[in-house]
Amino acid sequence: MKFFSVSGLVVASEIDLPCRPADAAATPDVTIRHAPTPTDLPGSVEAGPTWRIAGEQFLLRVPGVARFLLTEGREITFEIEDDAPPEDIAVFVIGTVFGILLHQRRQVVLHASAVRVGDRAVLFCGASGAGKSTMAAALNQKGYALLTDDVCAIDTNASGAFVAHSDGRRLKLWEQAIKGLNMAERKVGAVRAQLEKYYIEPHEPTGEALPLGAVYVLREFRAPFKEGIERPNVVDAALFVRRNAYRPRLVAAMSQKDSYFRLAAGIAAGPGVFLLTRPLQFKALPGVIEGLERHWTELGLIGATP
Repeated sequence: MKFFSVSGLVVASEIDLPCRPADAAATPDVTIRHAPTPTDLPGSVEAGPTWRIAGEQFLLRVPGVARFLLTEGREITFEIEDDAPPEDIAVFVIGTVFGILLHQRRQVVLHASAVRVGDRAVLFCGASGAGKSTMAAALNQKGYALLTDDVCAIDTNASGAFVAHSDGRRLKLWEQAIKGLNMAERKVGAVRAQLEKYYIEPHEPTGEALPLGAVYVLREFRAPFKEGIERPNVVDAALFVRRNAYRPRLVAAMSQKDSYFRLAAGIAAGPGVFLLTRPLQFKALPGVIEGLERHWTELGLIGATP
């Protein structure tokens, strides 16, 4: 077994994961192993084209890659299909599979990347292709520690504040973004052989869970939208948060609707949800970051630049 840090948890795994190592002496929160995995779950109460739920078990099939059985938020077994390579197994484990496991652990999971700003977590939400990883990578280049990429697990601390868990996974960027951000020297391997998408080693990743400071929903700058940052009303803000749940259909299937409603309402009324409308061109990123830093100064997340 090898030990990794994923979404604030210690994971013991029989396969390599593109994540930071964890202390092998620690008691694992989650175990991942290669073992016979069923093709169906008798007594399923919820089901989709590629998944089944029965009690505290969740069966997921990724055609041509593997079947994954998740049990009680603490164990993942998998059985490979069609001789899929290990890197294909790993990318689904730390993505979709781990997102489902976090739901089993009754955590709220957003489709978001996050960086550390001061002593807070700043999240960037959006659908696939919205630029979450690119924004986090650009900010990481400027010295903001990476908290998580693509999957953001959120919990409450002892005082009831929402906190985002740190994650040990590497950034994933398309080749176009790597060139646009001048990050070729930080490439550490392909995500999947058939994709021009690569893992990037972040600078100074943070290992702490941090209170939420702000949540930005990314939107492309085009008519009729206005470039910049705006704060929607509380109702719309809560809807934006709920729409950016990781695998939204599973929220209801796994009885998480109330948790997401509380999170959405709490963030909208507290740290704040903001629409960030910006051009997608890489040359525009320095200006976007300058605008974010001015906003963070206004929010009190960082001090004013002298």
